[in-house]
Amino acid sequence: MHDLALQLALIGVAGIASQWVAWRLRIPAIVILFLVGLVFGPLTGLMNPRADFGELYTPLVSTAVAIILFEGGLTLNFREIRETSTAVRRVVLVSSPLVWIMTAGVAHYVGNLSWPTAIILGALLVVTGPTVIMPLLRHARLESRPASILRWEAILNDPVGALFAVIAFETYLVLRGWHAAGSLILTALLALGIAIGGGILVGRLLGRAFTRGYVPEYLKAPILFATVIGMNSFTNLVLEEAGLLTVTVMGITMANAKIASLGELKRFKETVTILLVSGLFIVLTASLQMTVIRSLEWRVLVFIAASLVIVRPLAIYLATIGAGLHWRERLLVAWIAPRGIVAVAVAGLFGATLVRMGVSDGDRMIAYTFALVAATIVFHGFTLGPLARLLKLRSADRPGVLIVGASRFSIALARRLKAQDVPVLIADSNWSRISEARLAEVDVWFGEILSEAAHHGLNLSRFDHLVAATDNDAYNALICTDFGAEIGRTEVFQIGDIGTGGTSERHAMHFTIGGLPLFRPGKSFAELRDLVVDGWSFQATRLTEEFGYDRFVETRPEGTHVVLWIRPSGAVVFASAEGSGEPDEGDTIIAFGPPRQEREQEKIVKGTMTEREARAERARKTAEEVSGRAEEAASRAEAPV
Repeated sequence: MHDLALQLALIGVAGIASQWVAWRLRIPAIVILFLVGLVFGPLTGLMNPRADFGELYTPLVSTAVAIILFEGGLTLNFREIRETSTAVRRVVLVSSPLVWIMTAGVAHYVGNLSWPTAIILGALLVVTGPTVIMPLLRHARLESRPASILRWEAILNDPVGALFAVIAFETYLVLRGWHAAGSLILTALLALGIAIGGGILVGRLLGRAFTRGYVPEYLKAPILFATVIGMNSFTNLVLEEAGLLTVTVMGITMANAKIASLGELKRFKETVTILLVSGLFIVLTASLQMTVIRSLEWRVLVFIAASLVIVRPLAIYLATIGAGLHWRERLLVAWIAPRGIVAVAVAGLFGATLVRMGVSDGDRMIAYTFALVAATIVFHGFTLGPLARLLKLRSADRPGVLIVGASRFSIALARRLKAQDVPVLIADSNWSRISEARLAEVDVWFGEILSEAAHHGLNLSRFDHLVAATDNDAYNALICTDFGAEIGRTEVFQIGDIGTGGTSERHAMHFTIGGLPLFRPGKSFAELRDLVVDGWSFQATRLTEEFGYDRFVETRPEGTHVVLWIRPSGAVVFASAEGSGEPDEGDTIIAFGPPRQEREQEKIVKGTMTEREARAERARKTAEEVSGRAEEAASRAEAPV
């Protein structure tokens, strides 16, 4: 296929389809992207982007990687690493050279690669790609400390590894007499100064321009894109691939500046990055030649095993001595090191260059890189979750619910969810209200949920749902709008009558603002407060084959609201969500309704139950509750610790 427009369309569609399939199957997207690239390229010969794109191939790949690393830098805030700053510095500054040296030795003595190829390969494999680790962290729900270390290492190590490879390559040219040693040192220092100094300077200038209104909103993202591409290309003129460090430093600088529109810029950049990652990994994999794949032998398997089991764990163990990490955290970080796009892209660049310069095994470096990337994607991608669970480093094994606003209503909901083993947290900035939640033995967060401290102090990966239940409908809408981008707009709910504003369309909120109503029709804070005072409460009912949903509805008094249900898998489904359907056998319904006596009295008035039957019904339900509590206590006593 030589039609470039058709190739780009096919790559784009296949890349996004792979992302969606990975989301549905809850597996790393890069696994599917890797397989798609193999099918498009070496397995079928459908396309060969390196040959088809010609001279545009290398600059396009370099620019795409620069944009990806800049977006990664935008996610790094120094407040996140207060507890792990020492560990992050050790992992980046100490373990990286150790990995470089040990990997080069293994590649030479085990892989039988020449020293020039082995040394450059060792530098490349220092990287732990953010394009792989970020999706893994989203799925794994790690605690904040190990997640922070892995995220910072992945983003910082990408440009560091690329620079290591450039230095190794330039040193080889010096040894061959093609460059002067003094020229190399001067060039490296100049590039480092431009990368760090220029990245900080440009990042601050852009931040100041954005905050002072020198740039209109609609031009912020385009200017950011143009600046990233320009700074990457300018630094690369001094030293090849040094631009990756420039854009990373620039992103970190802007992430730590107080830019009001940073959230919108990050979301836009995330969208572009997903497109670039999806397409780029297919392009790089499809460019792999079948002859290179056939060159793989048993030595590659030994090389991979040594890299995963010896090199990385030993480097992390030595680097983190005295870093304040628990042995379980050190073990997890030592094992998880997936390589990604930067390693593959730079390997392709230097491998082809080495072959042109007469280094016969330059192509084997590409094969070794692809082999290790594939191995780490599979092994680390599918073992991170189970290993984190085994080491007890997961923040939550089940989807959690974040409730904003402590009141009798929200505390009752939280207690009922907690009784069903659903992770729940109540956040409020009022100490007296939050104290009531603490007395109810509910996990709390005291502070403003929209503050920067909450953004960095709360591990939001624990929560799949949010309920805004304060006494201010506008504030509830603001919370849902802010958190909807991260949790999902279909998983944020609020109390109040947000559909009509209570009177007319003039007072109704725009449909793009706020979350879904928790109740249909909506109930205000005052209504819910009065109902709780009147004795309304949350009840949990598990559906069985004999007692299905229809029977459940028949036994509830008029006015009872089904708020949500919990599936046997632990998934939480809110009744007011679009397309939620109906609960099924095995689901546990959480309903908000009147007290038991009121329900029984209603049946008596309707003539469907006598006083004697009502007393018998109360006795039966009391016995069921006592039996249920006894069974629950017994099961907990038998559960392994």
